[in-house]
Amino acid sequence: MKAFTQHKGVAAPMDRANVDTDLIIPKQFLKSIKRSGFGPNLFDELRYLDEGQPGQDCSNRPINPEFPLNHPRYQGASVLLARKNFGCGSSREHAPWALDDYGFRAVIAPSFADIFFNNCFKNGLLPIVLEEEVVEQLFQEMYAEEGYELTIDLEEQVVVKPNGETIAFEVDEFRKYCLLNGFDDIGLTLEDADDIRAYEAKRRDEAPWLFDAVK
Repeated sequence: MKAFTQHKGVAAPMDRANVDTDLIIPKQFLKSIKRSGFGPNLFDELRYLDEGQPGQDCSNRPINPEFPLNHPRYQGASVLLARKNFGCGSSREHAPWALDDYGFRAVIAPSFADIFFNNCFKNGLLPIVLEEEVVEQLFQEMYAEEGYELTIDLEEQVVVKPNGETIAFEVDEFRKYCLLNGFDDIGLTLEDADDIRAYEAKRRDEAPWLFDAVK
């Protein structure tokens, strides 16, 4: 998993409340569990004028000119501004996979659905909860300034606006530790690999028949 320390990037809008995981990545794309390749189908129903299918070349599909991510000013965006209850609906882990594969490193919203919120941390994506009026101000500033960039400092737990103003955010210490070090659940477990190997060796000496039974 990619570590997250500090990130600076263009902000893009998802200016609607209650965006569910089926809108983030539609159900037909859930057949794959590779964790990659979902970026072209992020917000598929909104980005394109036809219905996308797994494995389809998206480069020639008709795009929706009204959808913000198709606008030149938001190309290369890596910080998503969203409204309340972002990531609601089914618990598909493909939603943070798609956001990450597209290039987003952080999502800022007034609130998130719990399972989506947890899945983000497990996949190197930082969800930031800010007060609704603060998020509204960010939206207004972003719309007013093309190329509006935000800097996110996880160590200091602040969002830095282009004018240098900082906005503090809360993050669980354990989740912060994992993100700063790029640890998913497996990576975190492997931190204790030496202890695990030592325990397995000890058990093999104490009860060799258990290991001999496993072929």
